[in-house]
Amino acid sequence: MGMLFLWMENPKAAVLCIVKCIEISEVFYHMGEKNNVSKGEDVYNEYETVIGLEVHVELATRTKIFCGCSTAFGGEPNTHTCPVCTGMPGALPVLNRKVVEHAIAVGLATHCTISKVCRFDRKNYFYPDNPQNYQISQLYIPICRDGYVEIPAQDDKQSVKRIGIHEIHMEEDAGKLIHDPNGKSSYVDYNRSGVPLIEIVSEPDMRSAKEVIAYLEKLRLIIQYLGASDCKLQEGSMRADINLSVRKHGSRMLGTRTEMKNLNSFHAIAETIAHERRRQIDLLEAGREVEMETRRWDENKKTSFSMRTKEDSKDYRYFPDPDLPPVYISEEWIHQVLAGQPEFREKKQVRYKEMYDLPDYDIEILTGDKHLADLFEAATELCKQPKQVSNWLMGETMRLLKEHNMSPDGIRFSADNLAKLILMTEKKEINLTIAKEVFEQIFAWNIDPVTYVAEHGLCTVSDDQALYDAVNAVIKSNPQSVSDYLGGKEKALGFLVGQTMKYMKGRAEPGLVNRILREQLSKE
Repeated sequence: MGMLFLWMENPKAAVLCIVKCIEISEVFYHMGEKNNVSKGEDVYNEYETVIGLEVHVELATRTKIFCGCSTAFGGEPNTHTCPVCTGMPGALPVLNRKVVEHAIAVGLATHCTISKVCRFDRKNYFYPDNPQNYQISQLYIPICRDGYVEIPAQDDKQSVKRIGIHEIHMEEDAGKLIHDPNGKSSYVDYNRSGVPLIEIVSEPDMRSAKEVIAYLEKLRLIIQYLGASDCKLQEGSMRADINLSVRKHGSRMLGTRTEMKNLNSFHAIAETIAHERRRQIDLLEAGREVEMETRRWDENKKTSFSMRTKEDSKDYRYFPDPDLPPVYISEEWIHQVLAGQPEFREKKQVRYKEMYDLPDYDIEILTGDKHLADLFEAATELCKQPKQVSNWLMGETMRLLKEHNMSPDGIRFSADNLAKLILMTEKKEINLTIAKEVFEQIFAWNIDPVTYVAEHGLCTVSDDQALYDAVNAVIKSNPQSVSDYLGGKEKALGFLVGQTMKYMKGRAEPGLVNRILREQLSKE
């Protein structure tokens, strides 16, 4: 009442009073922050983090979910568009059957119940990249429900933790806003508008960034093995929204959650979770409330900022889409999709151990990427040398991938050319040094190693007389090293081997050169 009276009598004084109150509250807030610091890290250990994820995955279809436009990544802005995906009046959507099959496949692989009847709904909101002013999604009857994914338990690597999946639903993606660096204007590219998505909504079962990343890695592998998506975080074909809250250990009541939007790297996810956890705990320890809101992570400033208050379903005014009929999924259709499921990582790991007798570390790396596993199996089938194939993939291949900042799905060389190289090395047609040089050409250009070696004269010299001549020439031109070796310095032999290999332009077998050198030096 006093403030109301002051406002009516003297508005300027009232404003000054409000400002003063804000200043006082800030003082108390910072006092609370200082108290937290004085408590040390113990205050953060009193709280438990509760995390649920909404994971958006772009499906690997050639055309969009409701029209025939291309889903190819890139392309000139607004060239993969038509009246349907740009929201023109009177344009009618037609559902892409392949989208439904991918959604069923992911649902089955994550132990979900498949809805025999599902339908699409309109999620109404205005944003420039949303041409219809609504998004076609599924709220009331999603295609998949009540599934789970198992990840290694953080406290016991021998056991697993089950992360519940509340639902998986199909929907269309929005376009993309491109902002002028000068901040004067923004442009809209509708190429991505209408690209098919599935949204995988987890239960709030995760308690740390490690569990979140383990869950995402497991999901990504399942979807990649299915061929439902490439799940490239850097290209946005897999994006995660983090719903996070904190509560005191032992409490069963969930805290107020915030949502962090569109995180597309595991590093950003880990940083965001750590930052948001501390931010919420600091607020609670200072006697303030956590607001239910959507926040955006700033990668450069390593902080988050509020975008808007968190919407509820009623804010979107959902209603069944009148242009799309219900989707009926028969048992026969489900069995057809199930019959096409691949061998997933866990079964593949067991088989690799039994069939190829590979070390556990090799198996872990090879099965960690579907493309790498396929390449391994195909090359092994051709050359019958599983350990050698594994060595080349885990050694030289991984080295070159790292040098070129590539992921395994960027490998373009064939299993046939890798197998040929391994067989040539095993038969001693080329030595390991030459093989590594040739492999770099295979990696870059997928060349035929047999043809390349022949054209460049890289075959190992098998003429004994030529090797004896080379060894004798090296002995004659390096008297000091010969004297050192004869005096008991074994390392001098290595130098002489190297000089002989250089003399032979690398086209000799090092073991044979070593033997001939010892033989000739014993005569000195």
